[in-house]
Amino acid sequence: MNALIDLEDGYILAAEDSMVQSKKLQYFFDEHQLKHIICKNGEEAFNQALKEKPILIISDIVMPVMDGYTFCSKIKSKPDLKDIPVILLTSLSDPLDIIKGLQAGADNFITKPYESNYLISRIKYLLANRFLHKHGSANMSMDIMFQNQRFQINSDKKQILDLLLSVYEAAISRNEKLLEVQKELQKANDNLIAANEELEAFAHTVSHDLKTPLNGIIGFSDLLKMEYGDKMDEDAQEYIDWIIKSSNNMSHLIEDLLQFSRSGRAEINPEEINLSVMTREIISELRSSAFTSDYKVEIEEDVIVNADPKMMRVVLQNLLGNALKYSQKAKSPEITFGTREYHGHHVIYVKDNGAGFDMAKADTLFQPFIRLHSNSEFQGTGVGLSTVKRIIERHDGEIWFESVPGKGAVFFFRLD
Repeated sequence: MNALIDLEDGYILAAEDSMVQSKKLQYFFDEHQLKHIICKNGEEAFNQALKEKPILIISDIVMPVMDGYTFCSKIKSKPDLKDIPVILLTSLSDPLDIIKGLQAGADNFITKPYESNYLISRIKYLLANRFLHKHGSANMSMDIMFQNQRFQINSDKKQILDLLLSVYEAAISRNEKLLEVQKELQKANDNLIAANEELEAFAHTVSHDLKTPLNGIIGFSDLLKMEYGDKMDEDAQEYIDWIIKSSNNMSHLIEDLLQFSRSGRAEINPEEINLSVMTREIISELRSSAFTSDYKVEIEEDVIVNADPKMMRVVLQNLLGNALKYSQKAKSPEITFGTREYHGHHVIYVKDNGAGFDMAKADTLFQPFIRLHSNSEFQGTGVGLSTVKRIIERHDGEIWFESVPGKGAVFFFRLD
C-alpha cells in the first residue's frame, strides 16, 4: 500500500497509556504507512518532541505522570513547537473538556471510540492547513466565564474554530448513531410486540385447546374408576390411577407455564396490600385442599406492601405452598411468615422446618424446570419459583434463600 499522507520526512507523535489503544494506534499508523512514535504518557511524549520535532501530535487526555491537557499546554508554550497541530482523544463526557481543550490550545477533539477513516480525515485536514499555524493570526488572550468559573483562553481564532468544528462534527456523528440505534430499538420493539401477540395466542391455545381434552381425560378416568373399579383387577386399577395422576401433573404444569408467561407480560397495578391477611387466606385454602398435616403456623400481623395484589397472591401461593409441601413429612411441621430489617431494607420471609436442600446445588433454583427433589419425594413442576422471581423483579425487588438439608428453608424477598 502506498502512503495516503505525505509527511515530508516528518513523523506523527502519539501519547497513549492504554496498551489496547496503543496497539490500535500502532495498527492504524502501519496500515496507512505513517512514520510514528508512540509514548506511554505526556511527559515521555514531551521529551520526545523536544528531541525531535513531530509534524503532528495525537494524545489521550487521561494518562499518568502528565495528562493530555498539560502535555498540549507545554507544547503550545514552546515557540519552536507551538505550530504543531495537536489532536486530543477524549470521551467528551463533560462540557469542561471543551474549555480545557481551548485553554490548552488543542486544535482538534476526536471522541473515543473513533473510526479509522475519521481519524485519517482529521490528520489530512490539519496537515493541509498547518501553514496557517506558522503564518496565521497571532495568539489572542481572552477571559470567559463558564459554570461560575473564570477561564483564560490563549488559542488563536483558527485553533478555536477548528476545535469547535471538530466537537460539532463529533456531536452530529453521535446523533446519527443514536438515530440508528433508535430505529433498531423501534424495530426490536415492534418485533417484541408481535412476539407477545403470538405468545398470547399460544397461551390461549394452551389454555383451551390443551386443557379441555386433558380435563376430559381426568374426568372420564375418574368416572371409569368410580363406576367400574370393582370390576377391574389390581393392575387395571393401578393403570387408571397412573392416568389420573399423570393427567393432573400435566394440568398443573400447563397452569404453571401459563402463570409464568403471564407474570412477565401482565401490567402491574400496585396498591396497598396486607400480606398477613393474604397469607392467612392462602394457608387456609392450601390446608383444606392439599396439605392436612398438623402444622404450627405463625403469621406476623399487618405486613403492608405496595404491590400488584394478583401478582403477590401468586408469589405467596408458591412460597407458602412449597413451605407446606416440603415440611409435611417433618415430625412437627412449622411455617413462619414475617419480616425483618436487613441492610436498611424491610425484608419479608417465608420459613419452614422441612426437607430443605443443599445450598451448593441451588444456584439454578430459580430457573424453570429445575428441581432439587424428585417427584417420588415431592410432586412439582419446577416452574413456581421462576414465576416468583420474575414477579419480584418486575416490582424492582430481590429474592434469595437460605437452607440446610433436613432443617428447612427460608425464602426472603424485598419490594422496596
